[in-house]
Amino acid sequence: MQLDEFLHRQHVPFRKLSHRPAYTANRIAQILHVPGREMAKSVLVRTPHGYLLAVLPATHRVDLNQLKQELGEETVELAAEDEAEQLFADCERGAMPPFGSMYKLPTVVDEALSKDEEIVFEGQTHEEAIRMRYQDYASIEHPRMGHFATSVVH
Repeated sequence: MQLDEFLHRQHVPFRKLSHRPAYTANRIAQILHVPGREMAKSVLVRTPHGYLLAVLPATHRVDLNQLKQELGEETVELAAEDEAEQLFADCERGAMPPFGSMYKLPTVVDEALSKDEEIVFEGQTHEEAIRMRYQDYASIEHPRMGHFATSVVH
């Protein structure tokens, strides 16, 4: 399913933002002149119970040990690009919107992302982003909240 179709069905306002090709959340934030803390990036992780989509600000990285503790899992590992490509087959390689529910995956969001009114995130291609209210995102996705992101900006 197309992301914009999915969002229209949820009856929430959002804006599509076209941009020149960019392959990291931080680069997209730079191109769109969006603060990195408002740019949501999606990271696919693998646990013994399956895959999970971790969503956090572009200015942060996933602390796998912290996420493992929060989830109560024995192991949590970053998934390989090939795994992501199979699960997100309707997306360009490496592009994953923060809606695990579209792909039958649980979603966990770091609390740091919920502090801003709006978020921006990559769509299904490396040339399109979406801006929407964080509250609308949360009401659609119903993500589990957590604290697993570590700031990489000093």
